[in-house]
Amino acid sequence: MKGRVILLDQLQGRAAAALMVDGHLADIFVDPPEDAGPMPGAIFRAVADRPMKGQGGVTVSMGAAKGFLKQAGGMSPGDRLLVQVTGPAEPGKAAPVTTRLLFKSRYAIVTPDAPGLNISRRIRDEAERDRLLEIAHAAMEGAPEGHGLILRSAAEAVDPEALEDDITAMRDLAAAVVADTDGPPECLVDAPDAHLLAWRDWADPDPDEVVDRPGCFETHGVIDAVEAALSPRVDLPGGGTAYVEPTRALVAVDVNTGADTSLAAGLKANLALARILPRILRIKGLGGQVTLDLAPMPKKDRRVIEDALRRAFREDGAEVVLAGWTPLGCFELQKKRDRPPLATLWPDLG
Repeated sequence: MKGRVILLDQLQGRAAAALMVDGHLADIFVDPPEDAGPMPGAIFRAVADRPMKGQGGVTVSMGAAKGFLKQAGGMSPGDRLLVQVTGPAEPGKAAPVTTRLLFKSRYAIVTPDAPGLNISRRIRDEAERDRLLEIAHAAMEGAPEGHGLILRSAAEAVDPEALEDDITAMRDLAAAVVADTDGPPECLVDAPDAHLLAWRDWADPDPDEVVDRPGCFETHGVIDAVEAALSPRVDLPGGGTAYVEPTRALVAVDVNTGADTSLAAGLKANLALARILPRILRIKGLGGQVTLDLAPMPKKDRRVIEDALRRAFREDGAEVVLAGWTPLGCFELQKKRDRPPLATLWPDLG
């Protein structure tokens, strides 16, 4: 199965979508159970609760759920605000939220309180950028003051009418939500389901095929690919192995050279891991603090590994902070938690 193939299926009544590239699992979305709590992307009308002393934030009531807002200086209990969930809630904790709302669609992102028209840096053709900017100006006429727009890379070469319709839909939704501040705490915009996420986030580049029929996960090897992805063991190109194991505090990654006993074995295994680590973490739905216990290699090669990690995460688009090396020679990074761990969604679906 060559090319980019998007597969849309239902698993025990829950929407699921998989992206296969040349027969290998590149990404997967699975809807959580209904009682899983607020998911990333949902927008709530909320009421500030009590400040969390020492944590620099405040809890907010979102109806049946609780949220935690960082950097809430100047906010008092009872204040009303609009918040958007930025990541899944850990068991027993409030969901992380922000007041910087994003209204994201296939081609555009409308940003209330962040004015300006911006175009993805991945679109480099100046004539195309000028065309997109002209469409954006026309589509954003009538938007509330202070609302901005980001055109995503998928907007390149898109039909003007389709692009303008997409921008207008997000513009109108943003205006309606931002104006809806009166009333009790409640959900104003649901989080996107797996099929909507696939349509929205896997549009660039265009897929070679979209398969939307019951049972396509089984017939196209997605079930087996996910079962393999849930295993801690990752076989690296070149014969090395890695073990990716989440704990409550962090994600531990252990790299081994395998049967290779050459002087450059450690560097080769570490480079192989660095190049695929973003995809591994994305598929597994892992984030937070990640500690890499890399295979032994000379200290002079550390810069090579740092550059490989930086390049890989930049191409992946993940929000990550490369913290650096520990005294014991491990490498630490911090990756945003933007989806639930796949292991929490999959066990009851087999």
